[in-house]
Amino acid sequence: MGWFMYRSLFYLLLGVKDDERAFLFRHGRFERVLGPGRHAIFDPARACSIETFKVVRTEFPADRASLIAATSPQVAAEHFAVVRAGANEIAIVSLDGEPRHVVLPFTTRVFWKTVTHVSAEVIDTTGSMRIEPRIVAQLDLARMSSVLDAQVNAHEVGLLFVDGILTERLPPGRHTFWQVRHKLAVQKFDLRPQPIEVTAQEILTKDRIGLRVTLTAFYRILDPEKVVQAAADLATALYRLVQFAVREAIATRTLDEILAARDAIDAEVRAFVGAHAPDLGVEVTELGVKDVILPGDVRALLNKVVEAERVAKANLIRRQEETAATRSLLNTAKLMESNPILMRLKELEALEKLVEKVGRIDLHAGNGSSGFEALLQNLYRMGAEKEGKEE
Repeated sequence: MGWFMYRSLFYLLLGVKDDERAFLFRHGRFERVLGPGRHAIFDPARACSIETFKVVRTEFPADRASLIAATSPQVAAEHFAVVRAGANEIAIVSLDGEPRHVVLPFTTRVFWKTVTHVSAEVIDTTGSMRIEPRIVAQLDLARMSSVLDAQVNAHEVGLLFVDGILTERLPPGRHTFWQVRHKLAVQKFDLRPQPIEVTAQEILTKDRIGLRVTLTAFYRILDPEKVVQAAADLATALYRLVQFAVREAIATRTLDEILAARDAIDAEVRAFVGAHAPDLGVEVTELGVKDVILPGDVRALLNKVVEAERVAKANLIRRQEETAATRSLLNTAKLMESNPILMRLKELEALEKLVEKVGRIDLHAGNGSSGFEALLQNLYRMGAEKEGKEE
């Protein structure tokens, strides 16, 4: 049935749909509720007015409902469901068994119950503002500003703040709270090791040479509550701590000491940071100097020094080899001086090497003889003479 309204000479004629109700006012005062159907209202003075409302799963203005309840309590009781939430209460309104509305503290809302079943669950948040999982499953949290929904992952820990006061540590999982009359916030911390880079620090050494030092460190949060109390920005606080430690280590050493004792610098910086990191609620697991960058002129001088050292070392090795070779030659000469046959054998070795490079060679042994036979006779004679001397 379509809605219509028009006037005749003495009557006000109208039709009301099934999902509507019409309020009849005479001289501006509420008179009655008109249900679905056709209505003919005697109104020769044209003093009546009509206002229609949708009544299926819908809300009615609370102030107008209070006015109707004051003048026609029976009508208000028949058509309206009034839901009120106290100081620390939350009311969840269900329409036909489906949760649809949340009523905040100190709030009154009115719903049509003419064709809709209206029920309300009142929750007292005095003891705890946490929302039960069964209620979380019913609500559309994305559209509710009165709810704080936080997801803490397996590698994290969460801290719950109520009006800026730390009240609870949250383990991994989903945590949902009513955010009414209080300001709630959840701060999450990653418990896995985190890197921190301290890059390009300009530091003067003890002998007034400017260096740029890069460090890498890894830290892990041990006490989230202490982290919150100790530093507004944990990464910045650790950065400054490491920066101060490396400046102390570099400024008290000369360039030669820094280049020769890099491990000692790492240990000193690690010890300093490790002693102060627990005050921030963290543990520094690894820390070390990554790069030491020298000024261009100093780097060029060091390259020249290194090159000179290498040349000097090469010259020393060469002289040692020459000395060893000379000593070996001297020992060989002494052996050949006391042993003529050895001398002849060395001559044969020399001849053998020459034969490898020369196509032909003639041997002249002296005394009018020549050739290899004379050479062998001379060798035999040298052996006989040696035996005679020994006798």
